[in-house]
Amino acid sequence: MHDPAEYATHEVLNQPPELAGYDAYGADRALVETVERLGAGWAAAHLHAVGSFIGSAELAELARLANRYVPELRSHDRSGHRIDQIAFHPAWHALMTRCIGDGLHAFAWTHADRPAAHVARAAVSYLWNQGENGVCCPAAMTYAGVPLLRRDPALAAAWEGRVLSAVYDPRQGPAAGKSGVTLGMAMTEKQGGSDLRATQTKAVADGEGFRLTGHKWFFSVPQSDLFFTLARTPAGVSCFAVPGWLPDGSRNHLLIQRLKDKCGNRSNASAEVEYRGAWGTRLGEDGRGIGTLIEMAHLTRLDCALSAAALMRQAVSQAIHHAAHRTAFQRHLIDQPLMQGVLADLALEAEAAMALAMRVAAAVDAAPHDPAEAMVSRIGVPVAKYWLCKRAPAVVAEALECLGGNGFVEEHPMARLYREAPLNGIWEGSGNVICLDVLRSIARAPGCLEVCLDEVRRGADAPLAAAARRLQAAFAGAAEGDARALVGALATLLQASLLQRFAPSEIAASFSAGRLGDDAMPGAGRAFAGVPGAAAIIRRARVA
Repeated sequence: MHDPAEYATHEVLNQPPELAGYDAYGADRALVETVERLGAGWAAAHLHAVGSFIGSAELAELARLANRYVPELRSHDRSGHRIDQIAFHPAWHALMTRCIGDGLHAFAWTHADRPAAHVARAAVSYLWNQGENGVCCPAAMTYAGVPLLRRDPALAAAWEGRVLSAVYDPRQGPAAGKSGVTLGMAMTEKQGGSDLRATQTKAVADGEGFRLTGHKWFFSVPQSDLFFTLARTPAGVSCFAVPGWLPDGSRNHLLIQRLKDKCGNRSNASAEVEYRGAWGTRLGEDGRGIGTLIEMAHLTRLDCALSAAALMRQAVSQAIHHAAHRTAFQRHLIDQPLMQGVLADLALEAEAAMALAMRVAAAVDAAPHDPAEAMVSRIGVPVAKYWLCKRAPAVVAEALECLGGNGFVEEHPMARLYREAPLNGIWEGSGNVICLDVLRSIARAPGCLEVCLDEVRRGADAPLAAAARRLQAAFAGAAEGDARALVGALATLLQASLLQRFAPSEIAASFSAGRLGDDAMPGAGRAFAGVPGAAAIIRRARVA
């Protein structure tokens, strides 16, 4: 009789351990340097605490569960009453409790008396978006909605205290009894998409408020306690603040038709909803609703840029970790020249993305009291949003390839990053919309471009200065069809300038060599043929 053990072949060898047990803030030298340089070093203790959770095995498991067991619509209770609520896995609530406690939704507002408060909050967002992107959506909209609340003193008095609360209250019901609330936004309609002027939802005056009737095609976070939406009055498209529930505990005449079965961001509920006389109050000038929402959209676009940068960072961290522990052909992958070139190039992309996103966050901080920084914010945020969201899918895909088949299975977080990467490019205006917004802003305020090019020229070497001159000339004769090329070029020059001024020389030189001038070599790793600095760049980016 044969012993089955004689035939056993399943000895697990050469498999990298899980990337866990590290401080995602403290281990990121580029991020620490940037936060301190931009004046938010006072938040270091908080960021270390956030980073330690983001780098933990606990976070990884909660993120896995929240995306594996996705939200479910409960349209009716067992007695047949319409309730329109969303059921979440406990992992979602655990993540929301932690991110709200970390101030992902409010840190800039609750620390507004400190310098660089938006930079500090941007660092919190950058860390959380490396961990689990779904909960970042309600937190980002809550953060971005505060300026809209403050447009109406009565609305702010009724809501702001609970909006800024560090307590997550999961109950779906009237806000009056809750210890913390979230804000949302519902704009997109199926016939209009990004063209908000095509809004068909109608608003009819009803006493001190309005009744809204219509259909919204995408409403992320339909469980929001208060949300901002667009509807048409006789004066035109206007903005309205609509509570999710009425004081008597009933749903505010908002019917959730279905939850979207999304490619990514699966832990976060996105819905198709119908307003059947939903009650709300008008916010801002009648007929100027799109303009009213611009301030909120500006901040959500900042978060899209931060999220895209964070996705790149986490993907690169995973790729470097895998390559450091995996051997092939008698050598660790991280020591093989071709792989070194790819990893170093991806690390450059990730650091440059973080540098640009944090720089425009600093402009948001300074904009209220510095006209030049206000202009950087005005076009820098959409420029960063466009370019980083375009780069993220390519960077994540290349990082996934470093893991081979291990990265293409749902057990590994790389699969989730891969599905998540394209989404920020769709949220808050797709690429064409963003680039046209940049051109229009420059046409209305030409000083915006000049201020950004002045930023590029600070400390620029000869190739970067020459590239800035060429780009300025190209903008002078720009047509709509040139928008993508010009905005992408401006983003790249801003990144190169930031790295030349503030990053180690091997980072700055390698980034510029691979991306500027006629001899630039696009494609991950191609710029590193024979470049000895690749190993140092990888060491700087390695987190564990």
